[in-house]
Amino acid sequence: MKQTEMPDWITRGKTISELIEELRSFEDQTLMVEISVDGGVSKKPISLVGKEGGVCVLFNCESDF
Repeated sequence: MKQTEMPDWITRGKTISELIEELRSFEDQTLMVEISVDGGVSKKPISLVGKEGGVCVLFNCESDF
């Protein structure tokens, strides 16, 4: 079986403007936004948005309490 390369969009990520554009495409703008790092098996709400090391970072702060 031929091994395929991972598509660029998976590892490149999105800019703030690309993310905002995609979020604006949702009809229901009252939906809560969550983040998953395991393909959607588990999800966490976004608690804070910040800038760290020259990138925008989405934080979940549940483990801080």
